[in-house]
Amino acid sequence: MRVLKTKVFSRFQRKERIADRSLLEAVRTAENGLIDADLGSGLIKQRVARPGEGKRGGYRTIIAYREDDRAVFLYGFAKNAKSDLEMEELAALARIGARWLSATAHEIEVAVTSNEVTEVADEQAE
Repeated sequence: MRVLKTKVFSRFQRKERIADRSLLEAVRTAENGLIDADLGSGLIKQRVARPGEGKRGGYRTIIAYREDDRAVFLYGFAKNAKSDLEMEELAALARIGARWLSATAHEIEVAVTSNEVTEVADEQAE
């Protein structure tokens, strides 16, 4: 499973001080069949805990997800800042997600090399 994050998501992650291990945990949870919300079009919503706290009051992440293949973190928001996505936002994320889910391995490598997306680091593998 390849786990990536877009520039937009990386900025959100850095601002909120969310560790890569929290993102990987969200993907592992989805791989185990525990998806918080299936938004259709290959998008899922997964909760991520605030540093030092639980998931309940934490963050919501939107992920372009294909089981056993790839997960691309597209967007994140704090639950207390926004209750849910508008239809226009969801449609835009579906278009962006479709691009990443249909990308070839070569296209992803080019995107990683050009810093369009970043690989989520697995500290345990290092």
